[in-house]
Amino acid sequence: MRLIFMGTPDFAVPVFEALLAEGHEIVQVYTQPPRPAGRGKALRPSPVQNAAERRGIPVRTPLRIRNNEEEQAFFESLDADLGIVVAYGLILPQRMLDAPSRGCLNIHASLLPRWRGASPIQSAILAGDARSGVAIMQMDAGLDTGDVLAEASVDLTETETASSLHDRLCALGADLLIKTLRHPFKPVQQSEQGVTYAERLTRETGRIDWSKSAEIIDRQIRGLTPWPGAFTTQDGIVLKIGKARVVAQAHTATPGTTLDDALTIACGNNALQILTLQRPGKA
Repeated sequence: MRLIFMGTPDFAVPVFEALLAEGHEIVQVYTQPPRPAGRGKALRPSPVQNAAERRGIPVRTPLRIRNNEEEQAFFESLDADLGIVVAYGLILPQRMLDAPSRGCLNIHASLLPRWRGASPIQSAILAGDARSGVAIMQMDAGLDTGDVLAEASVDLTETETASSLHDRLCALGADLLIKTLRHPFKPVQQSEQGVTYAERLTRETGRIDWSKSAEIIDRQIRGLTPWPGAFTTQDGIVLKIGKARVVAQAHTATPGTTLDDALTIACGNNALQILTLQRPGKA
């Protein structure tokens, strides 16, 4: 098929590569513009842009598209069969959703309607979900409200991090999309029951409140790895916590204080032993 691919982060790259390997023609790639990165703040293209340029596929990086008549007209002129959207980062107007003859499909990293929105992978871990997965969705004007064509699920482990779940769902989503494109679409309307929304993450999302239970804080650490990362402060110094384990230990200590020399920290309920800790600019 003649496709337009729209994606930005690492999560989208395996899908892009799988479509090409399947023999589909990607006539245009859309991705977020290069952003400052690293200590030198040099502009860095997105992983999808790098992948497309290696393949010699044209790339467009508009800052906005919703009120961009010129960009929407160009999108229509591509005469595509289908648009594939994977963590692109911009909301598509109806004109663009309708432009390809078969509309636009989105790979969403949750089992819809649970965790519609910006951070489904992290939200599943933060909430202590037992399962997650991917959904192939026919896009409409709503926020992840379109009909679902296919889903695949995975069980979450007690040590699951956002990074490990990202990698698993990345491969699962690419495989599921290819299978979906090989067979006729059978859209199923999403249930109105069980709808939840995954909020956009900020750095402040990672600030630890030690008055919460050790189990909740452990999920926060795992769910926000690698970004934005869970952190606490001591004497004004930010300490990033990369890994910890729950310790079932009754105590009367003030939450946030150490219980022993092994960095076991009192929580609102039970305790948390810190296994990796990082000071700013240090290993």
